[in-house]
Amino acid sequence: MQLSAPALAKLAGIRHAFFTRRGGVSEGIYQSLNGGTGSDDVPARIAENRARMAGALGVAPERFLTAYQIHSPTVVVAEEPWAADARPRADAIVTRVSGLAIGISTADCGPVLFADAEARVIGAAHAGWRGALAGVTDATIAAMERLGADRSRIVAVLGPMIRQPSYEVGPDLVEQFTAASAANARFFRPAERPAHALFDLAGYVTARLAGAGIAGVEDVGRCTYAEGELFFSYRRTTHRREPDYGRHINAIVLT
Repeated sequence: MQLSAPALAKLAGIRHAFFTRRGGVSEGIYQSLNGGTGSDDVPARIAENRARMAGALGVAPERFLTAYQIHSPTVVVAEEPWAADARPRADAIVTRVSGLAIGISTADCGPVLFADAEARVIGAAHAGWRGALAGVTDATIAAMERLGADRSRIVAVLGPMIRQPSYEVGPDLVEQFTAASAANARFFRPAERPAHALFDLAGYVTARLAGAGIAGVEDVGRCTYAEGELFFSYRRTTHRREPDYGRHINAIVLT
């Protein structure tokens, strides 16, 4: 099963998907569409799951690309397929190559898919709190512009991620955001635990996109933590003391 966003679905020559945990072959805590090569799932099952996702986007498995994510603002340009053991260390991918699906792996962090349909330039960014604060979305937009995109035309969609009611953070994280800008205080509200807060990651990412001049921003509004039947969640796994967790792929391709 996969989710789509109207803002991207209406664009000619572009396919995209925010894949859920349904529709794969993995078992147990990874059930069932686990695309995480960094998980301890059976490699053959991960490969089959990724092949199914690639097929849903109309590309061969070797043209379904993800990076080795490091919670950074680093962006890479995909010009040809890379081997699974040669994935670049980055948290965003951009391309203008048709038939090359670029994806981001998540399990609570924020996936953002980008497209300038006129320039035929697309991007995918992994916006956890570290990458979001460091400017991964700004860096993705700049990289797309170097390929010929125009930020006035770029559509950006936020996929499933952990939402504010489920995202309790400590005072250190609050201090990092408010030190960057006092205006960031609006993305936090008090939690039940003293000195803790609930963080609106989606709100922060949306504000960064708007601040970068992206007028066409959409949010699918789904919570990875709260909707356990549909989504993997690192935080939910931690709370349940499970040994590992699956990962989603959120991907986009020029047709």
